[in-house]
Amino acid sequence: MHIELRHLKTIRAIHQAGGLSRAADILNMTQSALSHQVKGLEDQAGVELFVRRSKPMRLTAAGQRMLRLADRILPEIEALEEEFAALRSGKTGRLHIAIECHACFDWLFPVLERFRHAWPDVDVDIRAGLAFEAMPALLREEVDLVISSDPVKLDGVSFNPLFDYHPTFVASAQNALAEKAMIEAEDFRDQTLIAYPVPRDKLDVFTELLTPARVEPRAMRGVELTAVILMLVGSNRGVAVLPDWVLRTIHTNADYVTRPLGPRTVTKRLYAATRSEDVSQPYMAHFLRLGRSEPVKLQRG
Repeated sequence: MHIELRHLKTIRAIHQAGGLSRAADILNMTQSALSHQVKGLEDQAGVELFVRRSKPMRLTAAGQRMLRLADRILPEIEALEEEFAALRSGKTGRLHIAIECHACFDWLFPVLERFRHAWPDVDVDIRAGLAFEAMPALLREEVDLVISSDPVKLDGVSFNPLFDYHPTFVASAQNALAEKAMIEAEDFRDQTLIAYPVPRDKLDVFTELLTPARVEPRAMRGVELTAVILMLVGSNRGVAVLPDWVLRTIHTNADYVTRPLGPRTVTKRLYAATRSEDVSQPYMAHFLRLGRSEPVKLQRG
């Protein structure tokens, strides 16, 4: 027996309408075509599905079985059609984000707070990109966007620029380096560097300053939370290098000093990597716009 969706819709429409004429109007077909369809379905089943002599038309026991099937399956099909229509219109979708920048939570959460109000039907999730290979996961469609400061050339991946930032030195006002106007690689030789516990190739202070100069700090201390890093720095337990947007909260705090890295001011750019075909999705385009504007507000305090 070959049952199609149109058969289930026919059973439901006739049951709801109570007759072939009204059901044909519901299904936008002629009464004779509908009658022919019912006859063909009954021939397949080998049993009658309707008691035709009754008014309104009633389902037989076999017809009731098919109606139960229609009531179970058709709502799921209709919900799927609505979901696909929403996907086509860009109203819904998935935005699973991987972060290769440990400090990015400071600006990402305000962005997502605005985003969720505009796109309540988009499923949002965040994964720490440092715990797995983020770019291969993007290509495998396990995540939809990767925040990174290290663009690479990958087929099918677009690196969308978000904003520029300055990795900035921060120390206690009691630290000897507080007297300097600019901090260079050699200044770290007798300092404890407090940093996120991530590989060195993910830390701006190493990629932009220490590694090229072949300088090692006196000691390293890994700390997960930005607030704890700042607390330890304020207590003169070490120094740190953090993005300028992170340091907005201490600009007026006399316990801290912030200094640019030198000898030339270091500037980095943050990117949102996406699959190339996803860039034009309306919700993705809106997220990228927010990702370019909201962090600037943090940088300006």
